[in-house]
Amino acid sequence: MKDIIWNRRSFIKTTVLGALIFLSNPVFAAEVFRENAAPGRLLLLNTHNGEKLDVTYRNELGEYDQKALDSINHILRCPLNDEEIKMDVKVLDYLNALDKRLGGGGNEIHVISGYRSPEYNALLRRKSKRVAKHSLHTFGKAIDLRIPGISTSKIRRTALNMEAGGVGYYPRKGFVHIDSGSFRYW
Repeated sequence: MKDIIWNRRSFIKTTVLGALIFLSNPVFAAEVFRENAAPGRLLLLNTHNGEKLDVTYRNELGEYDQKALDSINHILRCPLNDEEIKMDVKVLDYLNALDKRLGGGGNEIHVISGYRSPEYNALLRRKSKRVAKHSLHTFGKAIDLRIPGISTSKIRRTALNMEAGGVGYYPRKGFVHIDSGSFRYW
């Protein structure tokens, strides 16, 4: 049997190869969000109050604009008490990539639910068994949406093909849930 001699060069080669294999995981990998190399732009409509926002939150260099993120946080605020949270940029990038895959971007995205305060989430839980006790909405990591002119089944199928985060399908209610958690679906 041949003895393996570890020297600095073989250690570095093995480490680099291992890192490349490890980093090839599709969850939020660069491959999944290749579309996001271009500026990140969202056109949002809050279905609770009719507010609209057309915003570029990430420039062509990949740098986030804090004022733009603040305006997204505001439009995605809790409808019960207007409480805001810092939305996870991963869910925003997921939404942006999904929008781009559904026709190149620029779709008006109707937001059913963005951030939910713990009080609002508890209220919704009392009304429905389908609301999670520790919903990612309460952490700013989830968005429920529909896009006029695009079926919810197509939105769901596209999100599932991305394998980038959670995907929930609510055809009777007419919306799709996406989140920046691990890839799973229901």
